[in-house]
Amino acid sequence: MTDSTKSKSRTLLGRLRESLAEEGEGQERLDRITQIIAESMECEVCSIYLFRDDETLELCATQGLNPESVHQTRMRLGEGLVGRVAKTSHVVNTADAPSSRGFRFMPETGEEVFPSFLGVPIQRLGERLGVLVVQSREARKFTDDEVYALEVVAMVVAEMTELGAFVGEGAALSARHQQPVLFRGGVGQEGAGMGHVYLHEPRVVVTNPIADDPHAELARLHDAVDILRVSVDEMLATAGNGKGTEHKEQMQVLETYRMFANSKGWMRRMEEDIARGLSAEAAVEKEQSAARTRMGQVTDAYLRERLHDLDDLSNRLLRILTGQGNNTGAEMPEYPVLVARNIGPAELLEYGRKLRGIVLEEGSVGSHAAIVARALAIPLVIHAERITTEALNGDQIMVDGDQGIVHLRPDDNVVEAFKDKIAMLAKEQERYASIRDKPAETLDGKVISLSMNAGLIADLPSLESSGAEGVGLFRTELQFLIRNKMPKRAELAALYTRVIKAAKGQRVVFRTLDIGSDKVLPYMKPQDEPNPALGWRAIRVGLDKPGVMRMQLQALIRASNGKPMTIMFPFIAQFEEYRAARNLLELELKREKRLGHPVPKVEVGAMLETPSLAFAPRKFFEEVGFISIGGNDLKQFFFAADRENERVRKRYDTLNVSFLSLIERIVERCNETDTPVSFCGEDAGRPIEALCFAAMGLRTLSMRPASIGPVKSLLRRANLDQVKAVIDEARARGDQSVRPAIMGWLRGR
Repeated sequence: MTDSTKSKSRTLLGRLRESLAEEGEGQERLDRITQIIAESMECEVCSIYLFRDDETLELCATQGLNPESVHQTRMRLGEGLVGRVAKTSHVVNTADAPSSRGFRFMPETGEEVFPSFLGVPIQRLGERLGVLVVQSREARKFTDDEVYALEVVAMVVAEMTELGAFVGEGAALSARHQQPVLFRGGVGQEGAGMGHVYLHEPRVVVTNPIADDPHAELARLHDAVDILRVSVDEMLATAGNGKGTEHKEQMQVLETYRMFANSKGWMRRMEEDIARGLSAEAAVEKEQSAARTRMGQVTDAYLRERLHDLDDLSNRLLRILTGQGNNTGAEMPEYPVLVARNIGPAELLEYGRKLRGIVLEEGSVGSHAAIVARALAIPLVIHAERITTEALNGDQIMVDGDQGIVHLRPDDNVVEAFKDKIAMLAKEQERYASIRDKPAETLDGKVISLSMNAGLIADLPSLESSGAEGVGLFRTELQFLIRNKMPKRAELAALYTRVIKAAKGQRVVFRTLDIGSDKVLPYMKPQDEPNPALGWRAIRVGLDKPGVMRMQLQALIRASNGKPMTIMFPFIAQFEEYRAARNLLELELKREKRLGHPVPKVEVGAMLETPSLAFAPRKFFEEVGFISIGGNDLKQFFFAADRENERVRKRYDTLNVSFLSLIERIVERCNETDTPVSFCGEDAGRPIEALCFAAMGLRTLSMRPASIGPVKSLLRRANLDQVKAVIDEARARGDQSVRPAIMGWLRGR
């Protein structure tokens, strides 16, 4: 790139900045921009196409084409050369546009006399905004310098679009970040909440995309990169103090950061952007946008992770340059709804119960964040794509966790309807409170015990307020997941002691550490497994690496202080695993007794989460203290449908006749040996499902605290013999699911 080329580019950007600073409506600015670009690049045509919606591009300004086609010419994403640029985010540069793949002739524009075509995407941080095009009568291919110059201009147009420079009467665009937006995502935690957006990582806004002094901007970039490199080196030094292999993954990420921070190619591209006339911030964001575009196009998981690392590093550099970031001084609004791309369990716990809702661009139903959201009973919507790009701090937002829907900046009609829904839910909760201390006794005299699931000490106040008859599952892994190092035995013993005291004599079932699959401890080396849900997890880890499991058992024994205790082993797939785990517990009981510590009488159970255990020898059912059916895993293994895979997990109904028959058979086997059996999982907290489980013979269900009221309410109004008759009739007919029959019966009562 020659000095004259750099100078020409800076002159073009300078003219654009002067034009944008002039008074005028948005359409006037767009028209001036196309004129300036056409003149500067010595082309007869310059056109700007912008998205009207996710699938439609519109010609919004042009110099050289028929002016009457502005706001009239539209095309679908992928249609024509312009649509191809928008869909692929790749430059199209051709000397013979009519002969190019995908060309579409638009006679109303009069473009047939301009064979040369250069189109570049207008995008910001991976978000597609439109396409910038120049055309020429001369049949020629544009030079690399011209392509680069147009990409730089497209970057400026994207930034000015973000800042609202093209908004106004008759403008091409409506004001960004002001219109109502509906996001459809996935259900992470049921419930409804409304309030105001609080961004976990506030977006960096580049307000000065064009700079006067390239030398000053280069100096700013180099200073910021130096600070970035020092911070990465410091993080590496801190991480390097750890021992063992558990720090290896963290070190690899930080080494990747250092590699990018010292990348000569990364620096060279940003320096060239600055030489063209961009500010240091705009140069960084231009590189970041390119990385995000590549991220969305690669399928290789390792490469995507590396591009994600580069994206994160670019964010850090932008925060250094702008002084914007987490510590912006923005106060948390009243009734905050947290919006983030993703979030770890420890960070989420810091926000606590003050949140009215959580919305994530990523996440999964079994993620750490979802587990914490359920524990705190905060509505959570996952997979809300692009919400961090669209939302601003303080925006009104409504989270419908029941439907997986988010309303951002909703209109008045939506607000009123949503308020009605929240009021209705509150009224229902009042009704549930009136039966809190009454038993879940059905009309035909069968009593169902309803327990709650927990994982945090903060959950325990719900034990009394929900009417739960104890804790059917205490997830001990949460205390491991929210820390950056392995907790000590004394810390765990103190925690378990507080849990026992908070339960006030009610039974607490402590499940030993259930890690692996989607629950990977941040300080343990992750296993590269093709299918983690079927891999090295839960009891398999505990038996293969007994050190942690023994430490946890010791903490539980000491926390009991000699009082009765209930311990459950997760993911038991065969009898021998249960025996091995129980033997390990008995060894620790003997050891603690030798040390002079009071030893409890322990009730020992197993989670039945694999179909194989349903067919275990009778001896297993005779020896085990109790069985807890882990519905979440059992269902995914029974149907061979990964519950983290949105394409398949919703295809299989819990009330499928085959699955209910499996539940019935497990209950029968437990009844043959007088083995207590319960059902634990999300489905236990859904009233219709809970009703059918009870009809299949289950007399104990464990669920999140907020579900106890709705489940108890329905059970108290139902006759299980009648429900069982409806299920049997559906089975006899060959129905795939009993849900339609049960719903029809409920409506007809």
